[in-house]
Amino acid sequence: MIIAVDGPTASGKGTIAKALAAHFGLPHLDTGLLYRAVGKQVAINGGDPDSPDDALAATTFPDSLLDDPELRSEATGGLASRVSVHPAVRQALFERQRAFAMQDGGAVLDGRDIGTVVATDADVKLFITASVQARAKRRWLEMQGREMEITLDAIEQDIAARDARDTTRKDAPLRIAEGALVIDTTALGKDEAIAAAIAAVEAAKAS
Repeated sequence: MIIAVDGPTASGKGTIAKALAAHFGLPHLDTGLLYRAVGKQVAINGGDPDSPDDALAATTFPDSLLDDPELRSEATGGLASRVSVHPAVRQALFERQRAFAMQDGGAVLDGRDIGTVVATDADVKLFITASVQARAKRRWLEMQGREMEITLDAIEQDIAARDARDTTRKDAPLRIAEGALVIDTTALGKDEAIAAAIAAVEAAKAS
């Protein structure tokens, strides 16, 4: 069973995808982490994330980079959004994601183009969303927990900018996949959102 979980940044899709993987006993891939690694590698290389050549060169990042906690920072998230607009970068990472999705037994993948590009044949497609304000508040609380100094307003502006880039890019823009079930987590707590997702998958399996 392949489960595709898409949605904008800080919508809760990662948390939901991990919970679904644990519940159904499936491997999980956070595809956004791959793009964050590319963005981070561009910075390490001293390159420009807006340069197609610099971004493509960074797709050869070492696997060890995926364990770097810095990948979860807001700064790296911004870099990831910028490198992800390049078609060559998306193609370079496509095969890795596709192979993960097609492994025996299935998998859970979360990102921004899983149901629309990477795994269009997924058995279940979910689109997790929430208001910009709710997403910014969650990310701000997360940053506070890590004792990282950043204002709520700055995070809200960054999320809005990322949404604009992700939904308007020419190659694989963020959109709701055909047949996907939309779960709005704006007013849902973590456990409620996970329960709604599990129920959606169970319903899809039964149909």
